[in-house]
Amino acid sequence: MTQRLKTLKLKAARRQDWCCYYCGMPMWDNDLDQFVIRYHLTRRLAQTFKCTAEHLTAQCEGGKDRADNIVAACLICNRRRHQTTKPKSPSDYQRHVQGRVRRGKWHPPGQIKAVFNTGGEWPENRP
Repeated sequence: MTQRLKTLKLKAARRQDWCCYYCGMPMWDNDLDQFVIRYHLTRRLAQTFKCTAEHLTAQCEGGKDRADNIVAACLICNRRRHQTTKPKSPSDYQRHVQGRVRRGKWHPPGQIKAVFNTGGEWPENRP
């Protein structure tokens, strides 16, 4: 990852209050151990919340490393979006992911409960 892309990722993460653009879950960048302690997750589960730079328009489709094309997404959301032959548009994928999170079908329910401490309910203040 280039220094420019790292900078854009960090700016996006701050703009998004360190929550994934797609699922709305918290993310970490440099301190996995602190994230594990804060959210009571195993290191393995916490790895899925690593902050990544996500190009809204993929580079292979001409997307550039620019602030208006970069958002911060957790590792699992970023990877899953690009595992299909024809990825959904960012807004369609965001709706898809958030619907699955609300139904407890995206991240394991225990993760949602630990992160939000809401008994697995989707908080109203999240996307």
